[in-house]
Amino acid sequence: MSKSVEISDEVVTSKILTIRGHKVMLDFDLADLYQVQTGRLNEQVKRNIDRFPEDFMFQLTGNEWKSLRSQFAISKGKGGRRYLPYAFTEHGVLMRSSVLNSERAIQVNIQIMRIYTRLKGMLMDHKDILLKLEKLERNVSKHDENFRTVFIYLKELLNPKTEPMRRIGFRRKGDE
Repeated sequence: MSKSVEISDEVVTSKILTIRGHKVMLDFDLADLYQVQTGRLNEQVKRNIDRFPEDFMFQLTGNEWKSLRSQFAISKGKGGRRYLPYAFTEHGVLMRSSVLNSERAIQVNIQIMRIYTRLKGMLMDHKDILLKLEKLERNVSKHDENFRTVFIYLKELLNPKTEPMRRIGFRRKGDE
């Protein structure tokens, strides 16, 4: 019987970053969640590299790593890293479960996948709301034009153009 892993959703969610337009988790954050050394985790990935195409995993550039370290105040740690960190997309995290076959890795992966699914659901909800707002905005702009036209006609009715009216009746010579 499998044991439940006690990691809060907030902890996992805080480790999901957006890099190059992808929601990713960094190798050292995953190693921390799996409770293994980052080197061991990356070693397993390198042994099974054909399971990790570019859309599953990529290595950060020096500038990306520098930016992340300054943005999130990530320390250099003891002795620093020899290599730039790897970023794993949702599919890469899922593939990792086949590389690390410990009970904890399986449980953590299940929890991570549930959070990714929830995030996708929230994104879809936001997209629906944005689409409705755009539709409402288009309708309002059409109504604005219609109201503008109504106001123009109302102003004309309230302030009719006064052209000199022709007098009715008898006229004397010289009167116009």
